[in-house]
Amino acid sequence: MDSLIIRGGKKLSGELKVSASKNACLPILFGTLLSEDKVELISLPSLRDINTSVKLLREMGAVVSGELSALKIDCKNINKTEAPYDLVKTMRASILVLGPLLARFGKAKVSLPGGCAIGGRPVDIHLSNFEKMGASIKLENGYINAKAKKLVGAHLDLSFPSVGATENLMMAAVLAEGETIINNAAKEPEIEDLADFLNSMGANISGQGTSTIKIAGIEKLGSCTHKPIGDRIEAATFVLTGLLTNSSLKVSNFKTKHLSSLFSILKEMGAKMQIEENEVTVFPSELKGVEATTMPYPGFPTDIQAQLMTLMCRANGVSVITEKIFENRFMHVPELIRMGANIKLEGKSAIISGGDEFVSAPVMCTDLRASAALVMAALVAKGESTISRIYHLDRGYENIEIKLGEVGADIKRV
Repeated sequence: MDSLIIRGGKKLSGELKVSASKNACLPILFGTLLSEDKVELISLPSLRDINTSVKLLREMGAVVSGELSALKIDCKNINKTEAPYDLVKTMRASILVLGPLLARFGKAKVSLPGGCAIGGRPVDIHLSNFEKMGASIKLENGYINAKAKKLVGAHLDLSFPSVGATENLMMAAVLAEGETIINNAAKEPEIEDLADFLNSMGANISGQGTSTIKIAGIEKLGSCTHKPIGDRIEAATFVLTGLLTNSSLKVSNFKTKHLSSLFSILKEMGAKMQIEENEVTVFPSELKGVEATTMPYPGFPTDIQAQLMTLMCRANGVSVITEKIFENRFMHVPELIRMGANIKLEGKSAIISGGDEFVSAPVMCTDLRASAALVMAALVAKGESTISRIYHLDRGYENIEIKLGEVGADIKRV
């Protein structure tokens, strides 16, 4: 099993180019199931979840050719409508095949999803709304069995603005009969990117990026070429890393407007930044403690909570982070404490007393974003740190040791 060995204390300099967004690419990959024509996807990142998704498409009968830089997918002759447990047990996004399969083939058998152990993330929002569109759903032996003669458009009111449910229902509605309206829809940039992709194949979607999305169902989708958006979470991780290491560092290849909530917090902390449309440069800064609360987009993302907490450990004074999205997302705290952090947990809040130095230690990854927080801490810790179970990290960060090494980090994979 791979580990990272990091010797801390190095200043970073140069430019870090962000890869395409994992959270945008996964629904887009599964969205190719909706079309009988060939689709080309440009500049996909080499990540574990991406490779698993491609494997799943092939398992179903898709013909996939080319490299991730220009991947051609032909789903004309899909011959299997099942997503088996062995293939999708590590990937929560596997639930997103349900909508496309149900819409195009009228049936789907999908293993209940796995992934990071950061909370329940129940799929009932998906299933109850598929039933409103005319599907019959049964849960049997760890699988979702769904059938529908023909999905019918409906008014769907989400109990929570779930990103996955919004994506799944939007994809299903594209080939449904009549109009579907999704109220309390998620507003994330990845939702907009998925809608742009589907519209480029001929779908009729409007309102993406707002809380009400309208989809007029059509008979069939065509072909397209699409390049997914840059990964705002990877970008945020690198921005925070630059500030943590007190470096001058440029982070590029993403839309900075997607991180406006983070930039507001960082400005309040005293961060020196130069923000352009598609890049941001951070400079050595004297930082102070602040309060932050995770919220659905456009609020502060839960996927950046762990990394911001690491930065707060070096800021002067007390900071507080309140987690309102997932109930079990402080698993990185014990590991940061092992590295010298002063953090106390009180219910849904973490209270961080900043100003202490990190020290090197052997630590273990518990989930994807916690892994990034530990890498950040190791980059400024005195001595050598070993980070194990980095398969979590590989789910969301492409060649992170290479990228950080190119800007001056002393980091290697073993």
